[in-house]
Amino acid sequence: MSRLSPLPVEALDADTRKMITFAEDLMGFVPNDSLVMARRPAVLKAMAGLVGAIYGPGEVDAGLKRLIGEAASKAAGCFYCSAHAAHGAKEQGVSAEKIEAVWSFEDSPLFSEAERSAINLAMKAGVVPNETEDDDFERLRKHFDDGQIVEIVSVIAMFGFLNRWNSTLLTELEPSPAASVVSFDGTTHST
Repeated sequence: MSRLSPLPVEALDADTRKMITFAEDLMGFVPNDSLVMARRPAVLKAMAGLVGAIYGPGEVDAGLKRLIGEAASKAAGCFYCSAHAAHGAKEQGVSAEKIEAVWSFEDSPLFSEAERSAINLAMKAGVVPNETEDDDFERLRKHFDDGQIVEIVSVIAMFGFLNRWNSTLLTELEPSPAASVVSFDGTTHST
């Protein structure tokens, strides 16, 4: 059970509803974490700006950004965010098979070397203490320029906040991302 209940959309003022609509348009459903953040609209506004900047136009593939978020969230142990990122990856055209193979990215033929380097960084940066090393960045630089690396690290850092937010509050997973999620042990189930 969530430690803070999401606010009902009808209880929100017009400006806050616009931010919830932004989240719904981006994700395809109204996210409970945004409805909890709506208790402090300035926090929601800041998060909406960050999400818009990170998931907005860039040079790193949108599907890869979602896989990076899923990997960082799995490494951090946040099932809520992992499910959201997996749902987002699916919405961006990433195959279910590839989403399910994130844990085995190094050995899976489904991933390119560029994807492996980004997911590797996400897995290492998602744990505490952070396990990234200079070699991880050398590996990234074979495939990504500095601006693209900023995009990749931005996704990881955004999920660092969201992982702590949702794990701490035990945010209830919505039906859309819960419909077919892969748990940390690799089993697919509905919640």
